[in-house]
Parts: sequence; C-alpha cells; structure tokens
Amino acid sequence: MQKPFVPEVAVIGGGLAGCEAAWQLAERGHKVDLIEMKPVRMSPAHTTPLLGELVCSNSLRSDDPQTPAGLLKAELRAARSLIIACADAARVPAGDALAVDRLQFSRQITALVVGHPNIRLRRQLCDDLPALPCILAGGPLLEGGAARTLRRLCGDRLYFYDAIAPIVEADSIDYDRCFRGSRYHQGEEGDYLNCPLNRDEYYAFVEALLAGRKVTPHRFEEPRYFEGCLPVEVMAERGPETLSFGPMKPVGLVDPRRPGELPYAVVQLRAENRYHTAYNLVGFQTRLAYPEQKRIFAMIPALHQAEFVRFGSIHRNSYVEGHKVLDDSLALRAAPHIHLAGQITGVEGYIESTAMGLLAAVLLHDKLAGLPLSLPPATTAIGGLYHHVTAPRLHGEKYVPMNINFGLLPPFEGKPAKRAGKRGRRALHAERAREHLPSWLHKIGVEVAAPADLLGDAEQDGGGVVDAAEA
Repeated sequence: MQKPFVPEVAVIGGGLAGCEAAWQLAERGHKVDLIEMKPVRMSPAHTTPLLGELVCSNSLRSDDPQTPAGLLKAELRAARSLIIACADAARVPAGDALAVDRLQFSRQITALVVGHPNIRLRRQLCDDLPALPCILAGGPLLEGGAARTLRRLCGDRLYFYDAIAPIVEADSIDYDRCFRGSRYHQGEEGDYLNCPLNRDEYYAFVEALLAGRKVTPHRFEEPRYFEGCLPVEVMAERGPETLSFGPMKPVGLVDPRRPGELPYAVVQLRAENRYHTAYNLVGFQTRLAYPEQKRIFAMIPALHQAEFVRFGSIHRNSYVEGHKVLDDSLALRAAPHIHLAGQITGVEGYIESTAMGLLAAVLLHDKLAGLPLSLPPATTAIGGLYHHVTAPRLHGEKYVPMNINFGLLPPFEGKPAKRAGKRGRRALHAERAREHLPSWLHKIGVEVAAPADLLGDAEQDGGGVVDAAEA
C-alpha cells in the first residue's frame, strides 16, 4: 500500500523561482506541495498551463561568464540549478546568449517537477497561505488572497506599480562636466552628482524626449501613472519648462567652478549602491525604448559616454522592500514561516528570479535541518543579489528591483584594478567569484572538482537533471 504524501513544505507559484525552490527542497529530501493556479486561473501574462513559462523573451541573456548575467548562470549551473539545466537542454542558436525553445523548456521543467517523488503538484488557487513552512514565489503579478495577506504583513512596504530610473556605471560618467553637492547643501555633499545643462542643451533634450520611441505597455499593464513617479516624457508633454521645475530644477545647486552662474537645468545622479560604482538618474523613470534611452540620455553632457547598468522602465510589479521586511533567511519578520523567492524579493529578470528561488530553498532547508544559514559570499553574483535584497540602503537610496550587475559586487581597490579597464575588471570579478564560490557550494552539499569548473561548458548536464528529463 502506497504511503500517503505528507508535505513538510509548500511552495506557491509554478514559475521559474517556484519550480527551482521546489526542486532544490525535494532534492534535499523534503516532501513539497507545489501550488500553481494554472489552469484553474490563467494570469493575463500566460498562455499555457505549463510550469516555468517564459512570457516576454526566449533569451536568458549572455552566457559569457565575464558578464554579470553569464557569471550568474555559471554559478547556478555549479549549484545544480534545475532551470539552467533545462535551459541548456532546450537552447537554440543565439550567439553568446542563452536562448531557448520556450515550449520545450517549459515542457521539460514540467516533466521533471511532476515526476519527482518528493513533489506533489496541486493546481488550485491559493487564497490563504498555509500554516506549514512555505516559500511564496507568486511572481510580479501576484494577486488574490496571497497578495492581500502579504500586504497585511508588509504594510506599505509592498509595491504594485514599479517606476524605475536608469542606472549608469560610475566610471563612464564625465566628471569634468558635473559637480558634487546636495541641494542647499543639505545632507552629505557627496550624496549627489549634478549634471548641468545650458538653455540650448535643455531644449534639445526635451525635444528628443518628446520625439523618442516609447514602449507600448503590455495588455495587463494599464498605464496608471502616479504624480510622484510620472515618466519624464509624460512630464515633458505638459510643457517645455515642466522638467526644469521638476526633476531637472537647478535651484539650490551651485557649481563650485562657476559660483556666480546658475545652471539652466540639472540632472542629479545618486549613488545606487554602497560601493558608489553605479549611479541612478534621479526622477528619470521612463517608457522610452532602450536604444532611445541610450541615445537621448547621452545628450546630457556628463553622460555623453555613459554605459548603462540598467535602463528605466515602468511596469506592474509586486515586490517588497526586502531589507525592512525580510530576515537573513528571506523569511518575513512578521511571519517567519513564510519565505519569499523570485521577483517579489526585489530582483528583476528570469535568471535572477531563479537564483532567489534556489537560495530561498537552501536557506529554508538549513532552518528545517537546524543548520547555520549558508549565506553566499558577497563577491559572487548570487551573493550580490542576496545582499541587494537584504542589506540596508544607503542614505537617501530608494529600494528598487535590480538585475544582476557588477555594481552589486564589492569593487576592486587600487591602481592595478583601475588600469585593468572595464573588460579587465569583469575578468577580475569572474575570477574572484570562481575562487570564492566552491566553499559555499560545499556548504550547500554540492562539490566541484576544481574552481575552474565554474567556467566550464554550458552544455554540461547540470548534475544529472538533463539526463533525467531525456529519460
């Protein structure tokens, strides 16, 4: 007689983060209820009942381990990620990017998850979060009872509409064309970099904003703009001077090199991380297409050669202000049995969500087993994401979702690192992560023959996962 399935843990959400979390817990011997609302209710973003459905793109971005996205995928492969193994098996030619056949990818994830003896897939709505330990991985369109519960537990630290300003690399800013200082000398003088524009530069910039190509919202993203986070192009539509009285107002900002001269307009940059390796364009949330952002924002003199860590956007999103509501195990402080994973933790992107799913499962396993938490090194891509979610913000820094980027990792100090240039520093980041990751992999029960394995062939089998799917 078959023993009844008695779950120890529940995972809510059958996207990338939820499937990764369920798989990692199941592989560690836990009985997992995976609760997925499809096809009982289909979200407006999805079209099939399959698990792990990709919505917006078949590309998981660069697979070069000397890029942030490639390094994160290399680390996930080393940690035996289900999602990356399935992506490798379903990949299609796309240069150095990891692109997949979306249907094959989702079918493979579904087959592996459903076939795991420690996972029970329950297709139903989840209006009440369970009393047993659980991981909530409901994704950016979280709604219903789970969203109401989360809002009750997080208060005003749960966001449902996401306005994101662009972020540029610090070493791509022209410091000869900007100056440090806070408005009316309030706060620390180094809090802001101020990029002045003269009258002609300002009007040319506004004209380009108005003419620039905009991204059309998805059908499930009603463009409900709030006065506190209007896109810059919407503000510009209200009149040519609107921006100069809004986010580009120059009042209270004095360029020490021109003490008697007030700039016509100023774009303020605020440090985006504790390392001051990336800066946010304050108040510049936008729906401009990415190539247009690069072209138009380069019209700001100090940003004429800017390289973007992240482009601006406005879209519907559910996420928490992690460092205020989550503990070190990614559990809600107000309800320690509820752990969060995926985009709701405050990360952006498919692979970033996967990483947070894997990490949430590892940390929950540690708690259930009575072990110290296996926190990833801050020098790794996985660690950089974790610390973005859990670390306190800088003074004046707003918490916003983030893709993986090298600005989340500790910088290299000294002249040799500066002389290395951008490409050289990327190699240094990859090398340092390769050195530091094996000790964490050992803690989570994964062994590698040598650190060099982290940069091995992307076609590797992911620790048997792909073989199981093919069987």
